[in-house]
Amino acid sequence: MQQPPHLLNDARLPRWLLPSDWPTSGGAPMLARIVLQGGRVQSVAPADTPVPGGWNLGGALVLPGFVDAHTHLDKAFTLPRMRNVQPGLLGAIDAMLHDRAGWSTDDVRERAGRGLQWAWESGSRWLRTHVDWWEPDAVPLAWPVMAELAQEWAGRVRLEQVALIKLTLFEDADQALRLARLVASTGPYALLGGFVHSTNWSERALRNLLLAAQVCDLDVDLHVDEELNAGAVGLATTARILQEIGFEGRVVCGHTCALAAQPEAQALDTLDAVAQVPITMVSLPATNLLLQDAVTGRTPRQRGITLVKEARARGIPLLFASDNVQDPFCRLGSFDPIDALATATLAAQLDDPFDTWSETLCRGDWLQRGTAGLPTLVGAPADLVLFTEADIHGWPSRAAARVVLRDGVCVRGQPAFH
Repeated sequence: MQQPPHLLNDARLPRWLLPSDWPTSGGAPMLARIVLQGGRVQSVAPADTPVPGGWNLGGALVLPGFVDAHTHLDKAFTLPRMRNVQPGLLGAIDAMLHDRAGWSTDDVRERAGRGLQWAWESGSRWLRTHVDWWEPDAVPLAWPVMAELAQEWAGRVRLEQVALIKLTLFEDADQALRLARLVASTGPYALLGGFVHSTNWSERALRNLLLAAQVCDLDVDLHVDEELNAGAVGLATTARILQEIGFEGRVVCGHTCALAAQPEAQALDTLDAVAQVPITMVSLPATNLLLQDAVTGRTPRQRGITLVKEARARGIPLLFASDNVQDPFCRLGSFDPIDALATATLAAQLDDPFDTWSETLCRGDWLQRGTAGLPTLVGAPADLVLFTEADIHGWPSRAAARVVLRDGVCVRGQPAFH
């Protein structure tokens, strides 16, 4: 095994990761010199003078390890055993319900473990998975499996689990509190969640969910408005309730596709409200492109992606994530967050993917409580992804070839840096 590098010379870091006074050369940020010590990043400075030793990256693009903020490990890799899946979100849910009847602990563990291995190999250091929760008094089979996998993968991948509970189970306030306490008893990496959709809409249930989370000191992660229905108000109502109750935790709202179907003024008013409360938005471009406006034999007319540019313009924390992988909700996927960003780059017409939008794959602090500070590598674990074949103009094209460092040690790829 090659010795861990103590120095990375001539690394091209994204603009969002550099201080505002970082020098430029030819209009681009000057290449960086990254010093590693004891498995952490000791310093980052402009590579303005040659320094011998270490790896000379020759301008290779470098990012911190990835955060895949929204996945479904329990459902992954189930598609090969399914037939005749009906188009759209509700058809996928129906197919999944039928398949779940045959699940076993070993089945879930094997598939979820495979997904974690793929995520680890891609460079992800943090993964959040949702687990469907359909009964008020019965813990899903997959729930303890995820807790066990979190322990097994500790130190390699931080695995968080979200109880994806149907909204109707929160109609009763006492039951909502029981569910929240059950989730909280799982441990610090468990979150309360819910599926908020026009087919099950109840403002009272949503309020009970958020109040129960507040009582139990739980953060929340919701599937919200995963539909192209201009009348869906889950996101707007969530923002209003959080303001009313003074929620102190972090709430993640995934999907929010309905914003793309609403009148411009309505959608932007909702985003203005979201910007005032502790909400992080997560966009799932691959799954939403496949599920939204899906009708057999008809080319979709709408993209299904939420208003990512408008959200960022308002300072709302926004992440892209993998979502479903090779199941009835999304037949593609690899647990490589780069795939999500590549899809979003085309679907949402994103400019400067590396310098600007790569941030949406790396900001774990956007999943945590409090106000995020300025991002920096200094002092953080040396979990880095080095792209050996991509260039700044085409990235994330040719991003499959990469070297992955964990605590400064190469765990994937063949470094050829001298």
